[in-house]
Amino acid sequence: MQLTLQDIGRLAGVSRSTVSRVINDHAAVSPDVRARVLEVIERTGYTPNMAARSLVSGKSGVIGLVIPSRVHSLFEDPYFSRLIAGVTSAANEAGTTLSLFLFQSEEEEAALYPRVLSSRFLDGLIITATRMADPLVARIKDGEIPVVMVGRPDVPGLNSVDVDNKGGARQAAVHLADLGHRRIGMIAAPSNTTAGVDRSEGFVEGLATRGRALHPSLRAEGDFSSSSGYAAMQKLIPNEPDAVFVASDTMAAGALRALRERGIRVPQDIAIMGFDGLVSNVTSPRLTTMHQPVTETGRRAVRVLAGLVNGTLIGPVSEVLPVDLVVRETCGTSIRTTTEAPA
Repeated sequence: MQLTLQDIGRLAGVSRSTVSRVINDHAAVSPDVRARVLEVIERTGYTPNMAARSLVSGKSGVIGLVIPSRVHSLFEDPYFSRLIAGVTSAANEAGTTLSLFLFQSEEEEAALYPRVLSSRFLDGLIITATRMADPLVARIKDGEIPVVMVGRPDVPGLNSVDVDNKGGARQAAVHLADLGHRRIGMIAAPSNTTAGVDRSEGFVEGLATRGRALHPSLRAEGDFSSSSGYAAMQKLIPNEPDAVFVASDTMAAGALRALRERGIRVPQDIAIMGFDGLVSNVTSPRLTTMHQPVTETGRRAVRVLAGLVNGTLIGPVSEVLPVDLVVRETCGTSIRTTTEAPA
């Protein structure tokens, strides 16, 4: 026999409406009562009927995850698979259904975005923030459902969960400079993305703290792909950098391939650092990198969105997660004493 809210309430010694508040994670329930109701639900194996739950709560129990129009990166860049894993695990734990939206082009994105934002089927949306000056991001403020951006939106007042891209890149620059490197280069992420801008600015700031500057001839730019990292390193090699910070691990893998083909040894001839911590343990040599918690970022985005949907959080909410230096094999050890004057 299918149990009802009234049955659960009778077994827990509370009213039907209290059971409903517990199921919908309403704040106005004491911890003791919540625990008692949840114990009965677990003991009986009760599963709320989603249609009935929607009618009672006015919520569908469905959230959306939007991946931007550069969907080809979904299958090359492990960032998106890690992010989706984090979002999915948190949604499953919350008993929430996840709907994934993929766009093949900016034109398709522009055509379908308004429909997604006004959808009554969704309780809220998680959107990966990538492009600078994105006209579609500006529409989010006027949307009918709560939205959380993953990444730093360049429009103020939006809910977001990001990692400390600027601080991580600053730490990478300091690490390379403190090893004694002078001709320190950079393969930057796209300058039309907020992550690319933040990592570039942080890296330049970090060099400045050690009396160094990024020479234009030692800077190249990629698009997060391995092939772009390969091409960018080919441009830098003639200018003889002794260290290069690569703003994503996937690009760093391509850069390492370019060096290997030229017979340039890592780290004996040049030091390489990445950013992300996604493929760095499978490169040869193993990549020193700034590790960002991608899976946890996805999980945190779901928690923030749930709070906005349930009314336990009031936006705008902005969370920034720390990144960590992971030293492996591509930077070697100090090549000069720290007392030597900077270049």
